[in-house]
Amino acid sequence: MRITFLLLFLVFFSGTTAFAQFKENPVLNIENKDKKFLNYGYFLGFNQYDFKFDYETDLGMEDEILVDKSVGFNVGLIGEMRLNEFLDLRFEPGLHYNARNLNYTKFSPEESIPANILREVKSTYINFPLLLKVSTKRFGNWKPFLIGGPSASLNLGSNETNLDDNSSGTFRMTKWNYNYELGFGIDFYLEYFKFTPSIRGVFTMSDELIPDADPNSPWTGNIDAMRTRGLFINFTFE
Repeated sequence: MRITFLLLFLVFFSGTTAFAQFKENPVLNIENKDKKFLNYGYFLGFNQYDFKFDYETDLGMEDEILVDKSVGFNVGLIGEMRLNEFLDLRFEPGLHYNARNLNYTKFSPEESIPANILREVKSTYINFPLLLKVSTKRFGNWKPFLIGGPSASLNLGSNETNLDDNSSGTFRMTKWNYNYELGFGIDFYLEYFKFTPSIRGVFTMSDELIPDADPNSPWTGNIDAMRTRGLFINFTFE
């Protein structure tokens, strides 16, 4: 979490610095960059994934599943199609890796062994977002924007087809997930390329949980739905 807040601070600080540097009659860098019909680039970044649980019966803390979050990484490509001066359609296929630990609080002290109370969920997503980028006019060598749209994610570590379940220590999730993404950022026009820091929230709409065979399973029996919530901090080079 500290790393996430530090990155947020760096993004805002870079925006403030750029504003101070470019606000007075700057020489325009790569002036025709955004006039191309098609643009390409790549991104590198960080992510932090969480889970949102909906329970069939709310039993309070005794049945709550606690999520230990960690910082993962993103890498991917960008294809952008110019619609007009303020609108661009973007396709950003990328690889997103992260690990989460689920801690189950409902087990009695004699049952509270690591094999019962802890599930490590390692996820490698291949993400396919189709996004609409809505920009302001360009101010010197920088331009803020909002971005959002749907995405589909392929979870390579889902265990969806695994016949084992939590009774054997295997936590199962759906292979395909469907999300919507919302974020904002700032394009900085440098001498030879465009650099863009951005922040984006990712919200899964579909239920990701594959329930155990036992309907009264202590791991999945009281879960009505489980959905990912994520935060991406990306640095784009075009």
